[in-house]
Amino acid sequence: MPVGKVRYYDAEKGFGFLSKDSGGEDVYVRASALPEGVTTLRRGQKVEFGVVEGKRGEQALSLRLIDPPTSLSKAARKSPEQMAVIVEDLIKMLDGIGAGYRRGRHPDAKVAGKVASVLRGVADELEL
Repeated sequence: MPVGKVRYYDAEKGFGFLSKDSGGEDVYVRASALPEGVTTLRRGQKVEFGVVEGKRGEQALSLRLIDPPTSLSKAARKSPEQMAVIVEDLIKMLDGIGAGYRRGRHPDAKVAGKVASVLRGVADELEL
């Protein structure tokens, strides 16, 4: 059975394409070829598949997942050094907001929106 990687897969449309490690044309894959319980494939995911010749080229007959998909978000994760700088800047920004609260003032809407956006971004980065 050929081995390759998922080049593209659209779960809504129920099809995608696989590239063989040995090279050659991409292989068409339908949702019906996926293993039971699997509803989607991720780009770069390593798979093994059976091939049948179709009207427009090779099609995957059955598919087996070899490794779990590579997380693109973890691959793009910021380094600890970058995060240290971001967290230090965040602390300074929050200290400024805290000083305003100690004086009995809420931050204006524009500043509050920016701070909230930065907090969400840092939270997303921490959850990876």
